[in-house]
Amino acid sequence: MEILIRWQQEIPGINAQEIRQKMEKALDDLGCHDKELSILFTSDEGIAQLNHQYLGRQGPTNVIAFPMAPVSQDEPDSPLLGDIVVSVDTAVREARETGYSLMDTLGRLLIHGLLHLLGYDHETCDKDAKRMAQEEDRLMKIFKEA
Repeated sequence: MEILIRWQQEIPGINAQEIRQKMEKALDDLGCHDKELSILFTSDEGIAQLNHQYLGRQGPTNVIAFPMAPVSQDEPDSPLLGDIVVSVDTAVREARETGYSLMDTLGRLLIHGLLHLLGYDHETCDKDAKRMAQEEDRLMKIFKEA
């Protein structure tokens, strides 16, 4: 398992090793032992550019997930799950607004992005949204304990 973490915007008090360790536990629990994941921490400006360029949406968002394109059934699964991009600016605001720690807020965003990479979708129907929320809650317990 490999997790690449890149910082376009630093987060005081948060280090890559701690994030990596927590995400490894979540990936292990999901049975993704041989998968690779890329995480980018950026600014509101950086995520707004990606949001517009790739999703056609205006303004910043908290997290965007870019899954790898599915391979054909004749080929083995790609080891690369995809990329998760998190806006540090938005995460800091959300942590302040909710009263959760910044690490817990980042964890929730990373888990949310990871589930999107694995095919979960909360925008299709209420049943899928509920299932995704339950899985987020379950994985957040693992993330926090790591």
